[in-house]
Amino acid sequence: MKFIVSSTVLLSHLQIISRVINSKNSMAILDNFLFELKGNQLVVTASDQETVMTTTIEVMDVTGEGCFAVSAKILLDPLKELPEQPLTFDINDDNLEIFINYQNGRFNLMGINGTEYPQGRPLDSEASSFTISSDNLLKGISYTLFATADDVYRPIMNGIYFDIHPEYMAFVASDIHKLVRFHELSVQTGMTSSFILPKKPATLLKTVLPKETGDVRVEFDEKSARFTLSDFVLTCRLIEGNYPNYNSVIPQNNTNVLTIDRALFVNVLRRVSVFSDQALGLVEFAFENNRMVVSTQNIDYSISATESVSCNYSGQKFTIGFNAPKLIEVINTIQSDEVTLAMSDSSRAGVICPVSNEENEDLLMLLMPMLLNNR
Repeated sequence: MKFIVSSTVLLSHLQIISRVINSKNSMAILDNFLFELKGNQLVVTASDQETVMTTTIEVMDVTGEGCFAVSAKILLDPLKELPEQPLTFDINDDNLEIFINYQNGRFNLMGINGTEYPQGRPLDSEASSFTISSDNLLKGISYTLFATADDVYRPIMNGIYFDIHPEYMAFVASDIHKLVRFHELSVQTGMTSSFILPKKPATLLKTVLPKETGDVRVEFDEKSARFTLSDFVLTCRLIEGNYPNYNSVIPQNNTNVLTIDRALFVNVLRRVSVFSDQALGLVEFAFENNRMVVSTQNIDYSISATESVSCNYSGQKFTIGFNAPKLIEVINTIQSDEVTLAMSDSSRAGVICPVSNEENEDLLMLLMPMLLNNR
């Protein structure tokens, strides 16, 4: 086999799919990329058995066809040091010895029989499918990924829940302390279904989607899902189980509502939270007459902070506590200039939303309060 490929194109594609490969694998061959030469296309695969990512690269001056596996690390490290130039791959079909010729030199390494590379589970012939724009899929993942859990006892919480309805799609994630629900109203699939996407493939999609401009085809059955992009295909095992009824935990009749500039809110929290007990991150909020007083203290170090802020507040005199780092994380995920924090009482979750959503979008976030020391 022989072919020529651009060094920067090859490197950019390999760097993306290499994120699939674990630092430690149960099978040694999973430390490798699988190369498959088919006509003038080179299909490269990386796998950890549960997540498989392939990419297709155009190559030139092709001789022969076939497949082989090659060490990801040994191939990637020297490619990172090469400027843009054509690379000539020359593979001995008998012993899979690989010669990579470049402008001023040559790399020599050994390949592995590609037929030994494990194949992913194929989707059922009757798998469900829909199409979503890359921008909408990226938004859904970006808004929710940070809220996924790391819970060995409740693995269903460790991924993003795709709740599919005929006229909209909901992206949901929760780690019990916080919950994010993002409605994308422009996605009309005409079906009712759902699946839970694990954190790792969601992170991989978040990495590659910003470079996409077209639509993404999503296919799924009870066990697996496949995302087809312009240059990449990601197939992964889904988290099995029934996701909790997330709508039931969203508080209703939240009569105490704060409206405030998002950047101002974050800056106040960052200043005051420096003086909190770092193990708890507890910050107290007192609301009254269009004024918010943010305060905290660390008794062990005899330090405290209080800041009073003018704001738009409607409701009764009210006091509540939140974990400052978690609240900052939630607010920073919102992109609007102003946010609202709606509360019913100090023991129920605060509902955090942008003042204005983008067209065909509805973003809602919850954060559980913390018990105040003086309660």
